[in-house]
Amino acid sequence: MASAPERPRDMTNPNPPPAMERATIDITGMTCAACVRRVERVLQKLDGVEAASVNLATQQAQTSFDPARVTRPALEAAIVQAGYGVLAPPPPPASAAADPITDPALAAPMSARERADRDERRRQLRGLLIAASATVPLLVLGMSHGAIPFADSTAGRHVQLVLASLVLFGPGLRLLRGGVVALRHHNPDMNTLVSLGALAAWSWSTVATLAPHWFVRDGHEVHVYFEATGAILSFVLLGKFLESRARWRLGDAVRHLHAMVPALAHRVDGGEQDVPVAALRVGDLVRVRPGERVPVDGVVREGASAFDESLLTGESVPMDKAIGDRVVGGSMNTTGAVLVQVDRTGADTALARIAAAVEEAQGSRAPIARFADRASAVFVPIVLTLAAITLLAWWLPQPDGEGLAVAIEYTVAVLVIACPCALGLATPAAVAVAAGRGAELGVLFRNGAAVEQASRIDTVFVDKTGTLTNGRPEVAAIELLAEIDAGAALRLAAAAELGSEHPFARAIVAEARARALRIEGAVGFVATPAMGVCASVDGQRVAVGKAEWLATLGVDIGAVVAPAALLAQRGITPLVVARQQTALAVIGLADTLRAEARAALAALHELGVRVVVLTGDRRGVAEAVTAGLALDGLHAELLPADKARLVASAQQRGERVAMVGDGVNDAPALAAADLGMALGTGTDVAAAAADVALLRGGLDGLPRALGLARATMRTIRQNLVWASVYNLLGIPFAAGVCHAFGLRLSPVLASAAMSLSSVSVLLNSLRLRRYGRRRERGSQA
Repeated sequence: MASAPERPRDMTNPNPPPAMERATIDITGMTCAACVRRVERVLQKLDGVEAASVNLATQQAQTSFDPARVTRPALEAAIVQAGYGVLAPPPPPASAAADPITDPALAAPMSARERADRDERRRQLRGLLIAASATVPLLVLGMSHGAIPFADSTAGRHVQLVLASLVLFGPGLRLLRGGVVALRHHNPDMNTLVSLGALAAWSWSTVATLAPHWFVRDGHEVHVYFEATGAILSFVLLGKFLESRARWRLGDAVRHLHAMVPALAHRVDGGEQDVPVAALRVGDLVRVRPGERVPVDGVVREGASAFDESLLTGESVPMDKAIGDRVVGGSMNTTGAVLVQVDRTGADTALARIAAAVEEAQGSRAPIARFADRASAVFVPIVLTLAAITLLAWWLPQPDGEGLAVAIEYTVAVLVIACPCALGLATPAAVAVAAGRGAELGVLFRNGAAVEQASRIDTVFVDKTGTLTNGRPEVAAIELLAEIDAGAALRLAAAAELGSEHPFARAIVAEARARALRIEGAVGFVATPAMGVCASVDGQRVAVGKAEWLATLGVDIGAVVAPAALLAQRGITPLVVARQQTALAVIGLADTLRAEARAALAALHELGVRVVVLTGDRRGVAEAVTAGLALDGLHAELLPADKARLVASAQQRGERVAMVGDGVNDAPALAAADLGMALGTGTDVAAAAADVALLRGGLDGLPRALGLARATMRTIRQNLVWASVYNLLGIPFAAGVCHAFGLRLSPVLASAAMSLSSVSVLLNSLRLRRYGRRRERGSQA
């Protein structure tokens, strides 16, 4: 019996690597960069995990692992053991043909994340309100220092104990747990510092309240510090609530992109039937009517129309499409009805690829490490060591009850004054004031990280269409070809175009109305898609459109060629106005510069910032529009991915890059840049992908945003110096180092010093409210 032939072996790779599996895990409970490092560390320690990357903005972990050695449940269990929550994974597609962009069954993961974020914000707000309600009376009683007799009475101290316990073991319990988890993983963070200070103040005060006879000195009971417990926790809870509100909105960009795909498509298969977009397959025919968005990428098989593709190309002028031309999903059909044959669906469409680019760019952005979190890894052990040394140094020479009371008093003073209240306020206080002042100036910072990034920008990439320019066609020139004045030619053109919805028609009508011209009286309006319109005006045929189309109507276009060519060279689109068989004029339409563009770019150069223009428009048009501007570079004819690559290339050269845009086509570059900035007049997608929004829609907010960010960072650095100086100078006094010279810092003074440090930080931050006031007064004068 013949043996079975041997299976051929791959001699080039006798030991092929195991097939790696990728998984995305939705996490809850992360609040800072230390959380990101902790989750990454516990995942990377698991046997079989090849790589793990955690994104604080999206609250997700991207993992690559060997399924033969570790499973997804094991990954989730490790995250839970580290002190965080895990959302249930999304359900699998109902079929292999399910569309990940439009299938309603696949919307559940996003909804689960939104529900989790909503519930978390509600919990934070509820906890903040409870903490504030208890802290306000605590501050009144605790800081009265004799002004309110009831405060130092036995009943008053018990009231303070109840209020402080409500804050500590209510809203503050999550901070305590976070501090314990951080210590257990040998990675102390802000939660650890806050927990130590709050617990030290509460523990000492509780013992002094419940057993006051233990610590009576010279006939007086020792001071209690319940107000410190409440104030510390309330400030931290406020900061975390504000940060979480800004963070959850970062996922809006992708959700807006998906929303641009219509839910239904008019599929033509013998008859016409409305079907879910997810049901479309390559080769299907769909009808797209005027005013509707194209459901998927495809090719025009019947009809002609103009499509607004600014979401992909940045081109402000709708693109004329005829049989055989490609259209992209999400683009808007502006005029005629067309029949489109589907050639791409789901993740292969242009819009889906833009969404993927935004997600990838957001995921690659490393969280900004906070100074306090970095310092806490060293600061906490030092404070604990100093507190222990203080306790022993004062207790061992006098090992009795009074000696213990003195030792504990000095030790608590060290822990109280070392509490990082001012350190924790240094950044959020300045950012909060800057955010308020920015809103007054028309600048919206998404979070403190955006302020920090804006302060470091040295290169600004500016989109042309809709950002540097107004984003809509306007009448830029009127070249006369016959004995007629410009007003009369414009009136005839506007009367003929009055019945059209084309952007060129609206521009001509708007210009005529701006000149107060009479534009009524046209009858018999007929539009030829992608060519032009004609109507009877004052009893004569008036046609407006492309020269070659007018030639088919018998119009003599010999005099049109030269002026039309000159306008085209300047980046201006020519439209010919004809009456009967005579060409009267050539109207040039173009997207013009914003009024504030020149001044804004000059202000950026004064800040030492390079300015480079990026556009999907033709190079000739871009050069014509930007002629005379002080630019450091110009790149034209770009796709969205090209803009993102240019951003990445500049970053590799060590430049700190800001991207300014207003459209969907700018979203990948906005997300990839160190700082994304969107105009208020732009799309929701651009605003969602950006870190800074210029609310008034003008470029003049750009230098204001960068200038305010730089002023804010100077203030933050000053705040950090103030906070550090108080700790560095206060801790030795609190420990009794200068006791021999009659200088000592009791817990009462330590509490006052801690409050003073916070007040100094707040007052210094409030100076930012004056930013730009002088310039505003100058402009009003």
